[in-house]
Amino acid sequence: MSELVSFTQVSTEGLESSPVADALAGLRANEARYFKNTYDHDFRVDSADDARAIVNWVAEILDAERGIVIAAPALQASVAEVDGIHWVHVFYESGLAINVLYTRAEGGKRAVGFKLSDGMEVPEELGAFKFARQRSKLAGTIRGSYFVIKGEHPPL
Repeated sequence: MSELVSFTQVSTEGLESSPVADALAGLRANEARYFKNTYDHDFRVDSADDARAIVNWVAEILDAERGIVIAAPALQASVAEVDGIHWVHVFYESGLAINVLYTRAEGGKRAVGFKLSDGMEVPEELGAFKFARQRSKLAGTIRGSYFVIKGEHPPL
């Protein structure tokens, strides 16, 4: 069952096994605030077990596009359809958050974004990426990077 993510009362529910649970919860709340403020969309998450098809879709894109396999287990995932864009987020135990922006229209934007929670090291599998820093009241320092999706990976 989907859980609504609050950005006013940050909770670690579902993320407790992460060594950076508080920072990851702040990062998740930061995403919830972005979607509420930008799209007036309520950000909801499911456990990774309940959203296995979505987690696998993200894994397939990472492997097909860049040969990346995320070592950490997925904890939660989110799917949203807003303004013709299919948005998927997966939150991992390591503190990593991956989002996939996949515009359904031909020629639209399609990208994979990586965000590292405050306090986590860059995972070995993402060592080739350069990460920019941004400050967030909810998440502390967020380090982020991305790549553009070149192939076709139709959303589920």
